[in-house]
Amino acid sequence: MSERGLNGDGGRRRFSGALATLSIVCGILASSTLLQAQQATPPSGNAVPVSVTKVEREDVPVWLSGLGTVQALNTVTVRARVDGTLMQVPVTEGQVVKQGTLLAVIDPRPYQAVLDQAIAKKAQNEAQLANAKLDLQRYSSLMRQDFASRQQVDTQKMQVDNFTAALKGDEATIEAAQLNLSYCYILAPFEGRLGLRQVDPGNLVHASDANGIMTIAQIRPIAVVFTLPQRELPGIVEEMAGGPVVVTAWSGAQGQELARGTLLTPDNAIDTTTGTIRLKATFPNDDNKLWPGQFVDTRLLLRTERQVVAVPARAVQHGLTDLYVYVVKPDSTVHRQPVEAVDRGPVMVITMGLEPDQTIVLDGQSRLQEGMLVVATAAPGQAGG
Repeated sequence: MSERGLNGDGGRRRFSGALATLSIVCGILASSTLLQAQQATPPSGNAVPVSVTKVEREDVPVWLSGLGTVQALNTVTVRARVDGTLMQVPVTEGQVVKQGTLLAVIDPRPYQAVLDQAIAKKAQNEAQLANAKLDLQRYSSLMRQDFASRQQVDTQKMQVDNFTAALKGDEATIEAAQLNLSYCYILAPFEGRLGLRQVDPGNLVHASDANGIMTIAQIRPIAVVFTLPQRELPGIVEEMAGGPVVVTAWSGAQGQELARGTLLTPDNAIDTTTGTIRLKATFPNDDNKLWPGQFVDTRLLLRTERQVVAVPARAVQHGLTDLYVYVVKPDSTVHRQPVEAVDRGPVMVITMGLEPDQTIVLDGQSRLQEGMLVVATAAPGQAGG
């Protein structure tokens, strides 16, 4: 074979190799470009499904949250005020009683006897006083006729004064005996619910007993005591000056609103060890959902921000250095939009970054990146685009 032929075949082989290499490089570049295009704008069949909502202006309540404890509005330990045998307990444990209901009867007979004795003593002294007054009239008449001395008249007058004073003492003794007799019949001081009985009928009870006979608690209305940071106190005081402040009680475990009431008062001092202020709210509690000793989450309505830009809290995502939302553009792609927001519980008030009527992603953000195509579905109860 000639040298020219060898050179021609080598050139053709080199050209073919270069062409193959160029084809591979072009294929790699085309594949890379296609992959980038797919990542940036996937075909409609690969669009990410998301739920969306409209950005709106609305009135947003500002709630202050704290941990509270339910307390009876009034609690009384029913104790004996006189010593004696507990004869009757004509009420049952857990019964709701009205003010003045008979709760217990202590044997009244010893105290009735003391009262009868005091009444008899008063009657005796009344008779002696009447006789002393007659004698005083007689001595006074005899003195005018010089048949009795002035000393006799003065002595008789002293007797009248003694019996008059004795009658006043008798009246005081009768009042004390009547009071002790009334203590034998224990009445409910207010409407409330009875606790468990501590003493059964037939037992001897004393006024010095520490545990008492039973307890009674006023649970309608009922109170909740809770704490808030001291920095919130000026706003609370200002809001109280404008009218009643709403407080709600929630079940911490179930997240259910139990009752709605009004703020009664803050405490008269701030706790210097914790920097918090205790507050007390009252609730009608007609359905008995609140119980003394129960722990509840409390929310105090401080104020209402009018017509602010607000979105559901779950629409706002937390980045490393900022907050952001995904805005759905007219071409169904998403844009990562940084925002400034204030947490208001279930919603976030947007102070910068969004305008009303924009459509944002509510759920499904974890699968999104800038520029991705989405299939938007309006969330239940939300306006979607």
